[in-house]
Amino acid sequence: MSEDNASDSGAEKPDASQNGVGDTTPNSSGESAAAPSTAPPEDPIERAQAEAARLKDQLLRLAADFDNYKKRSRRELADTAKIAREDVLKELLPVFDNLERATSHATQATDVKALTEGISMVTRQFVDTLGKLGIERVAALGLPFDPTVHEAVQHLETTEHAPGTVAMELQAGYRQGDRVIRPAMVVVAKPKPS
Repeated sequence: MSEDNASDSGAEKPDASQNGVGDTTPNSSGESAAAPSTAPPEDPIERAQAEAARLKDQLLRLAADFDNYKKRSRRELADTAKIAREDVLKELLPVFDNLERATSHATQATDVKALTEGISMVTRQFVDTLGKLGIERVAALGLPFDPTVHEAVQHLETTEHAPGTVAMELQAGYRQGDRVIRPAMVVVAKPKPS
């Protein structure tokens, strides 16, 4: 009867090795069979520190890329400005060459009319060259004073021009499209006192 009780008690207790609970016998790799298959959860502080380090690295790379972009942009702008200046000079150098020729002939010229015609031709060439570059003279004389394209340096009491109009142009102004390169220096008419 004691054997039956022993066998009954053995039947009542589940075998721990069958369901895997409580089995702590090491396997062939030396790990216990009860160890879970997933890694223990990470420490949230370590995870936050790792994320912060990753973001810092990403930020540093982004800052370096932006710095390189700024340097490259400055270099490209400087190169573009240099090329633009060279293009303008290439257009203006023939005018300068002709002006030098006219100056050298002026010392030996006996015909003032021919010299005047030569200088007029160089002036027309210069105006044509400016036109090719998109630069035009600002209209001034006889027009209403416009502070966006004219610079008034004096008022003149006159009856020849309407008050507020340009009576004289002292220095020509130039524009390229809508951009004023140099305003025209002008004298503005005002009425004579009565």
